[in-house]
Amino acid sequence: MTRNNFQKILVPVDGSPYSEKALTRASELAQVFDSKIILIYVVEKSIPINLLDHKEYLEILRKFGNKTLEKANIILSKNGISAKLLLKEGNIFNEIEKVVKKEKCDLVIVGNKGLGSVARLLLGSVSNKISQSCTCSVLIVK
Repeated sequence: MTRNNFQKILVPVDGSPYSEKALTRASELAQVFDSKIILIYVVEKSIPINLLDHKEYLEILRKFGNKTLEKANIILSKNGISAKLLLKEGNIFNEIEKVVKKEKCDLVIVGNKGLGSVARLLLGSVSNKISQSCTCSVLIVK
C-alpha cells in the first residue's frame, strides 16, 4: 500500500477567482488522498495606507478575511470536507511558511494570481514567492 504524500494541504485564500480555483483543486485532491485541508487568510500589515486609521483598516481586513474563510469552508463542506480555518496577521509569505512548518503541511495549493495590480507591485507575486521559498511541494493553479 502506498503512503499518502498529501496528508495536509494548506490553501491560502484571498477571495479572488484564482484562489477559488485553488480551493476547488484542493477539494479534489483531498477527496482522492483523504487529506486534511487547512485554509489560511493573512491580513497583510505591510501595505502603507493613509486613507484610513490603521486600526480601522486592519479591522476591515480582518472582517473580509473571516468572510473569505467562511465562504471557502462552505464550499468545502458541500463536498463533505471539513477544514481548519486560520486568520493570521503579518507578512503573507512568513505566515504561510510558519503554518507549513507548524502544521507539517505536505502541499500548498495557491492560485497564480489574486491581488490587485497595485498590491502585486508592492508585494510581488504571492504564488511566485511561495513557490520559491516554501519547504513543501507547491501546486500553482491557473
